[in-house]
Amino acid sequence: MMQYLWQGFNSRADAKYRDLVLDIGTEEIGHVEMIATMIARLLDDAPFDEQEKVYNSDPAVAAIMGGSNPQHAIVSGLGALPADSNGYPWVSKYIIASGNLLADFRANLNAESQGRLQVARVYEMTDDPGVKDMLSFLLARDTGHQNQWLAAIQELEEKERDIVVPTTFPRENELEAVAYDFYNFSEGEESSTGPWARGKAPDGRGSFHYKNDPVIYGEEPILKPAPPKIYNTPRTNNNNAMTKRES
Repeated sequence: MMQYLWQGFNSRADAKYRDLVLDIGTEEIGHVEMIATMIARLLDDAPFDEQEKVYNSDPAVAAIMGGSNPQHAIVSGLGALPADSNGYPWVSKYIIASGNLLADFRANLNAESQGRLQVARVYEMTDDPGVKDMLSFLLARDTGHQNQWLAAIQELEEKERDIVVPTTFPRENELEAVAYDFYNFSEGEESSTGPWARGKAPDGRGSFHYKNDPVIYGEEPILKPAPPKIYNTPRTNNNNAMTKRES
């Protein structure tokens, strides 16, 4: 919700893209209200036997219930809180609103993918028909949003004739010789069988090259000594590691 709204507020692109993010962001306000209402109703008059049954049915749920958040009763009066399931307040540090819509829309596609995944897991954890009904709606809307962000991404890629963000950055300003190398830093060569290691790159500008023994492009990074008042551990001379005291 926050991410989409800020992308819309700050958009300098065509009006249709601004409307897209603000339309979906506004819908997400409604989704938050739906979930907040669900939480409040589930907290009302929850019978102990039902709580006990759920507690005994799933160790993961039991662990959560055993450390339940008392703020739902003390702070919010049996209502929802703008916090995660562990009680940590929402923060805006995670919001991605870069001004580059291709980058932002890819982040939105990821957000919807993660959101749908987690809602699907919650769906499997409950047998409450009302909760399942609401979650089925949210799952369907996440399906729609994933498709909508993907359609917008594809249009921007076609419009900008590139898939690498930022699309307008001059390629001559990057070290193109290493742009399509895939470095193997693990034991074995299983990663060499993927399309990311060999063949034409998705941007159509180059081909991937698998490097089993990555080239060393520079010297060992050695930092100069810190000022004495920092009290860092001094670097010993590798050629004569013995200190005066030892000698």
